[in-house]
Amino acid sequence: MVSTALKRQAYPILILLSVMWLVRIVDAVIPFDFNQFGLLPRTLRGLPGIGLMPFLHASFGHLISNTIPLAILLGLTVTSRHRAWPIIVAIVIGNGVLLWLLGRSAYHIGASGLVFGLIAYLITVGIREKQFTSIAIALLVGILFGATLLTGVLPRWSSVISWDGHLFGAVSGLIVGIKTSRSRSL
Repeated sequence: MVSTALKRQAYPILILLSVMWLVRIVDAVIPFDFNQFGLLPRTLRGLPGIGLMPFLHASFGHLISNTIPLAILLGLTVTSRHRAWPIIVAIVIGNGVLLWLLGRSAYHIGASGLVFGLIAYLITVGIREKQFTSIAIALLVGILFGATLLTGVLPRWSSVISWDGHLFGAVSGLIVGIKTSRSRSL
């Protein structure tokens, strides 16, 4: 039987993922380019993309590739951290601001910046806190997503993949992990 507390933690994750899917479905049905609300670095019209970018996806394949790791990483974060949602919001905003300031001049969309931010965050917390649960989660995340983290932040100048969004997501997760965890010695 699933505990009430666990159900309560799962609802916001399901709502977030459902909104992402709803936006993609509406975008596929209505002949309107929702991706114009993505993040366009160093422009005023790109500023709303800081918050909207995670909800916008170019295709259902793009959405699926973000949904599965995001569900896993959000689940690990909300079940292991006391104040998970402010951490998640800080990663989204940090990634968006860094990308808006320093990213390539292109529309950036998708939740992969948050995915990379959560990977870096959970690994950073595990290393710094040195507690069984945080170390176990860091190891699991490293095994599941370590290769993705290492290859996803490498520059691909001719690609439509926002490698810089991945990079700034990871940097944001690292910074939030350092700021919100306490370093402990074994």
